[in-house]
Amino acid sequence: MANRSYLLKALTRQATTFFFRKTHPSLQSLSLSSHFPNPTTSLPLFTRPLSAFAQCSNSRYFSSDKSNDRSDQEEEDGEDFEDEEDYESGEEGEGYDDENASVSNRKKVYTEEEKEAEALDIGYKVIGPLHKDDRVFKPYEPVFAVVQIGSHQFKVSNRDSIFTERLKFCEVNDKLILNKVLLVGSDSQTIVGRPTVPGAAVHAVVEEHALDAKVIIFKKKRRKNYRRTKGHRQELTKLRITNIEGIERPQNAVVDKPSKAAKREQEKVAVTA
Repeated sequence: MANRSYLLKALTRQATTFFFRKTHPSLQSLSLSSHFPNPTTSLPLFTRPLSAFAQCSNSRYFSSDKSNDRSDQEEEDGEDFEDEEDYESGEEGEGYDDENASVSNRKKVYTEEEKEAEALDIGYKVIGPLHKDDRVFKPYEPVFAVVQIGSHQFKVSNRDSIFTERLKFCEVNDKLILNKVLLVGSDSQTIVGRPTVPGAAVHAVVEEHALDAKVIIFKKKRRKNYRRTKGHRQELTKLRITNIEGIERPQNAVVDKPSKAAKREQEKVAVTA
């Protein structure tokens, strides 16, 4: 096995020396005709052109001049500048109009009927603004009611003030009717609705739209380097209750107070007895 490998190596060396010495010329003896031969003549493998670009018929254009690159960049900048001018002038085209239409559709415009229907679903109805001549505030009466506004319930009496979530479609000094009355009561009777009391209503006036105290929301995940702090202030509407309808008012019976002389006579009678 060792002799065979030695013979193979010797033969390969002899073959390489034979080919390079006899069949192929040296690099110094190569002429220009060997680099650019005629297509009719056949040459050995090592005398063919070494450059791949010389064989390619469709040669590519390589330029080291930066003027062409600058001109292309100036054309692109000019197109961008024209687009900016169109944007400022408002002549962007059909695509920009479609985007504006989609953005405008996000802001829903309510009609008067839709406003009234949504307000009724929440639990109120807007009558109109409060005038100076209106005498809506009345003296206190021993009557109470339970009303529902949105998802909250409130027990109210005349001249009470309550804070609810921000009510839409109403401004300050607007008169409201709270129509979702769940219960009405007084000293003499109590009426429970199923779910609401028919014919009962609570009148109120919008005093202000305000913000609640800030609430801090802090989130943390231990060993994860995760901490988030966020604040929130809830929008509120302050209502002043002016009247409660749907129940009979108790009649205030006038009771005469006994005089001091009558009290003394009663005490004397009690002592003698």
